[in-house]
Amino acid sequence: MALQTTSRFFIQFIRLAGPFWNSEHKATIRGLTLSLLVLTVLQIAVSVYITVWSADLFDALDQRSMSRLFTQIGLIVLIFIANIAITVAHLMVKRRIQLDWRGWLTDKLICQWMNDGRHYLVTHIPGKHDNPDGRIAEDVRIATEYAIDLIHSLFYSSLLLVSFTQILWDLSGTVILDLGVVQIPVLGHLVWIAMIYAASASMLGWWIGRPLTKATDDRQTVEANFRFALVKARENSLAIALIHGERHENPHFHRLFGDIVDAWNQQTKAWEQIMLFSSGYSVLSMAFPILVSAPRYILGSISLGALMQSAQSFQHLVSALSWPVDNMGKVAEWRASVERVLGLAGALEQLEKEIAKPDPHRIHLVKKDQSVLRFKNLCLSRLDGIVCIEAFNDEIKAGDRVLIAGNAFTGNKLFKAIAGLWPWGEGVIELPDEEPMFFMPPRPFLPTGKLRSAICYPSSSNDFGQDDLEYALSLAGVSELIPQLDDVGDWEKNLEREQQQRLGLVRVLLQKPKWIMMQEAFDSLDPEGEVDMIKIINRKLPDSAMLTITKQPTIQAMHKRRIVLS
Repeated sequence: MALQTTSRFFIQFIRLAGPFWNSEHKATIRGLTLSLLVLTVLQIAVSVYITVWSADLFDALDQRSMSRLFTQIGLIVLIFIANIAITVAHLMVKRRIQLDWRGWLTDKLICQWMNDGRHYLVTHIPGKHDNPDGRIAEDVRIATEYAIDLIHSLFYSSLLLVSFTQILWDLSGTVILDLGVVQIPVLGHLVWIAMIYAASASMLGWWIGRPLTKATDDRQTVEANFRFALVKARENSLAIALIHGERHENPHFHRLFGDIVDAWNQQTKAWEQIMLFSSGYSVLSMAFPILVSAPRYILGSISLGALMQSAQSFQHLVSALSWPVDNMGKVAEWRASVERVLGLAGALEQLEKEIAKPDPHRIHLVKKDQSVLRFKNLCLSRLDGIVCIEAFNDEIKAGDRVLIAGNAFTGNKLFKAIAGLWPWGEGVIELPDEEPMFFMPPRPFLPTGKLRSAICYPSSSNDFGQDDLEYALSLAGVSELIPQLDDVGDWEKNLEREQQQRLGLVRVLLQKPKWIMMQEAFDSLDPEGEVDMIKIINRKLPDSAMLTITKQPTIQAMHKRRIVLS
């Protein structure tokens, strides 16, 4: 079962991230990958040559040969220069691949997530895909960077294994195992000892390190929850301050940080077991190769240089075989991050399937050539299946002024259904083709940056002239903002709520939409101010249809008809 789970995990990751090597810039990517492989082979060649150099050096010292010593000094200088050049080039190529892979996967997930309301709809899909910001920003980084590190180290270890197995086999010679009755010649005994030694340590280390995967996953989850709560509090700092909500937020933060402490302690216990094993293992690994080879040197079967080369080759071989032990912590963290990325990607994929499949229990949006918004047997349901609207039939034509009265929450769901953000229910909504809907929520989204760009969002600021902007700002009653058009700031914090809602009117005047969905868009204004906003829309956009959700009685009287939702 564990093997099937692991296989499925790797298949899912390769399916998600593997197409990077077949993407638009595949020639460059494959060239960099080939360069990384070649540089890794050169690193192994340097390691092999260092053992040969070490053997010659110790033989020169053992023979007290000054000329051979100077030769080895000259060779180590060349090895030094070559190793620096290879290592630096290897680092540059590896980090370039890591960054490119992360950028590709980040862009892929962002395009799926931030597409046609998917970032909102996916919140209604069951599963572990919370905190998508952390999964995209942090977990994608770990998933790609650590994958390259682990694959490279595994390839490097494989080359070490192949290279030094042959060297150690030749250095081992033949050892006679005397059993009294019979003598058995053992070829390459150091290789067998190294394999048994490393295999035993790897199995023991892997068993000890198993709890670390779950502990790492739990810690990343609670860290993301804590970070999300802090960001949410920062974004709503004014609302919290006005109602003195700090006394609620502080205990909430303490609880979330308490979860971090618990996860930290759980991870610490897992690391304690690993460190107890690895600290002893590292000390033994330094002494064991020399102790194993020393009897043959003492007996005069090998030279001092051969002893040191055998010890170094033994260490390299054990290092290659110990890859699982050395990387189990990084593997645990990598797998936890990959699973979080796969959770988000899986939820988005499931969402696409839900939207694409023909389902009679879904609201269908249909584009028509007519300039009419039509509802046919529309049924709106809550997520728990409770029906909000049933058998709703109506049509709204261009220029109509329609008040959506009755239950405001149901009206909100109706607007979401028109926008394609609430598919739960039945029936058909026919939309006018080439006439997009313009939605005015209670607070317009104002992205950080230049005020000019924030006002024109989602269009480009280049689409509107300075005179058009100044005229619309003056009509909306926020002409004091004209000198700040090229200022950069966080306008959702810098502007009062009333100013933000007036900027919503500015957007309408600039965009000139044929269909306006207004949901308490001016509720922060006094009744006279709200009436003035609607009058401006009626005067400047007489041919635009307007559906309005409002609690203001004076606004209700300015509509031609009402649709009561109950």
